Amino acid sequence: MKYIRTNSLKRLFSLKRRSFEEDNAAEDDNSEESFKNIVPETTKHCSQKPTWRCFSFEEISIATNGFSSENMVGRGGYAEVYKGVLPDGEEIAVKRLTKTSTDDRKEKDFLTEIGTIGHVSHPNVLSLLGCCIDNGLYLIFQFSSRGSVASIFHDVNSPPVEWKIRYKIAVGTARGLHYLHKGCQRRIIHRDIKSSNVLLTADFEPQISDFGLAKWLPSQWTHHSIAPIEGTFGHLAPEYFMHGIVDEKTDVFAFGVFLLEIISGRKPVDGSHQSLHSWAKPILSKGENEKLVDPRLEGAYDVTQLNRLAFAASLCIRASSTWRPIMSEVLEVMVDEEEVDKERWKMPEEEEEDQQEFWGFDDLEYDCDSSFSITPQDSISTGSS
Repeated sequence: MKYIRTNSLKRLFSLKRRSFEEDNAAEDDNSEESFKNIVPETTKHCSQKPTWRCFSFEEISIATNGFSSENMVGRGGYAEVYKGVLPDGEEIAVKRLTKTSTDDRKEKDFLTEIGTIGHVSHPNVLSLLGCCIDNGLYLIFQFSSRGSVASIFHDVNSPPVEWKIRYKIAVGTARGLHYLHKGCQRRIIHRDIKSSNVLLTADFEPQISDFGLAKWLPSQWTHHSIAPIEGTFGHLAPEYFMHGIVDEKTDVFAFGVFLLEIISGRKPVDGSHQSLHSWAKPILSKGENEKLVDPRLEGAYDVTQLNRLAFAASLCIRASSTWRPIMSEVLEVMVDEEEVDKERWKMPEEEEEDQQEFWGFDDLEYDCDSSFSITPQDSISTGSS
């Protein structure tokens, strides 16, 4: 394989820095003034400069104890993740692209992830610390000590996650996704929002990770058509699964499934191949939100917060992307202290009937093993296992 030369990569980094510094120098005339209190981090962090650097192979090898199997915290189809500790005590996650992928795929994944998240800076998006191109291709991230949301929710040996932490994870993830859609000067569509791709810091602050499927969406484009379809069953928006259409609303749908997972503690697809959103939809329609709640909480939850998260989820998983909210509106529903105006989101009766017809397709969509993903690359976590 012809690896990218170090000097070429450094030039790439330099060009990226200058490009995004110039972009960030221009004031965003379309900033949403009314949501400053709801998403205060967005404008605060989008102007920060990227700070990645090139690591030597010796540095990351020493940090991971020679990529010891004891330090491995995640493995996917094309990558392995190792926990490491730098000389100053900083904990890192080293993502090593493995030899099981083709050379072209390996280079593409490497450059895609750097090009997408190398410049972002937000507390709810995993930070890229740098890379290494000696003896392979490596991405270095901050280490998320508590692992992924999926790991703490679905580990049978873990205690149930208390409600206030669930709410914090939900709101933080929404802020991170809003930043990717609107806070960056270039729109980022993640395309694989799910609990295994949201990592947690020591204080349970969520961080969106794994940008292997992410796409830039130019400001003048309304959407992007993509083939082949890549993603994970249980999270795919109808317009993407059926037509390959991608925009911000694709992520909004997946976030709605994520909210339902946070509320219920259920997996996106259960053992009988039923999707979480198909199970939840009739409950949401009847307004019986308490039936959604993880029974392990034994009633210990905030009713007002539950109703807000449930209503936000019901909007996000609408079959028609036209009737889904954007992330700033999702945040408004989730955290705004004023009463939610549900009439604003009421659909015409004919639209509701169309949605009911579509959800009959759900059984076909999930007639497969619940763990199956139609992405060519398995998801991995850069947190602890």
